Amino acid sequence: MAKLPRYSLAHDDKKKCWVLKHEGTGQVVKSFATKAKATKGGVLEKAVGGKGAVRIRKRNGKIQEERTYPRSADPRGSKG
Repeated sequence: MAKLPRYSLAHDDKKKCWVLKHEGTGQVVKSFATKAKATKGGVLEKAVGGKGAVRIRKRNGKIQEERTYPRSADPRGSKG
């Protein structure tokens, strides 16, 4: 299986918004006014093009959760 691109959603204190960045390049993919707007109803999945792993961080920088798109690509969800 090909390695999924990794992203991180974290709060940017300077910009005062939540920023989704590609972890490998540091490139900003998308910005959101609130964390709720970023995490609701498939918004993150669309932002990463349907393929990727997103680490959602708390305001203090610690990882809150990780989501994998598509869900079937999550290595923890596969049984073998």
